Amino acid sequence: MAEPDFESISSYWDAAADTFDDEADHGLRDLRVRAAWAGRLRSWMPRPPSDVLDLGCGTGSLTLLLAEQGHRPVGLDLSPRMAEAARRKLASAGFAVTVLIGDASAPPAAAGASFDVILARHLMWTLPAPERALRTWMGLLRPHGRLILIEGNWQTSDDGPPYVAGAHALPWLGGVSAGPLLDALRPYAASVRAEPLTDPVLWGKPIHDERYAVIAHR
Repeated sequence: MAEPDFESISSYWDAAADTFDDEADHGLRDLRVRAAWAGRLRSWMPRPPSDVLDLGCGTGSLTLLLAEQGHRPVGLDLSPRMAEAARRKLASAGFAVTVLIGDASAPPAAAGASFDVILARHLMWTLPAPERALRTWMGLLRPHGRLILIEGNWQTSDDGPPYVAGAHALPWLGGVSAGPLLDALRPYAASVRAEPLTDPVLWGKPIHDERYAVIAHR
């Protein structure tokens, strides 16, 4: 997948937008799940207010938590329907947050030129050139800024519906273990660490695969 088919990818996530929040860790409708994610975010973030770029923000659940904690988030998603759902969610909660449509690998200038924090959750597996994206994101951080990646290496099956044409060529299709992600970040980061995310409350169910967060400081 040397050249990503943005139209196909956008259409895939557009089709998922209506039911995306049905997953406990997506919609954060369960108060225990929501509180667990709010606590984790608070532990990873600098003291508010910080300028945050939420890449692949989906329906904006984490974007909303950031706004509630006093930060200044900007959301970005390739899917217009996801972005619109995020705008509605944030507006309903009383927050005027910018949510843009665009490629997370190369954020548009309208998102901003530099950030205190860049956040992405479950995004790396979708990228045709993940290491290049990591380099781009680290370059958008201000001095002492941090990149927060919520990732995992999920059990996958060929029996499920296909992602998009050419997805088999994605380097990290199905997720990536913490080790390779840490190795990819070390050339650009002053420090980098991984934190396991094994608490079933975060996911609304027990998990049997690798889930973790990586925090890289510039």
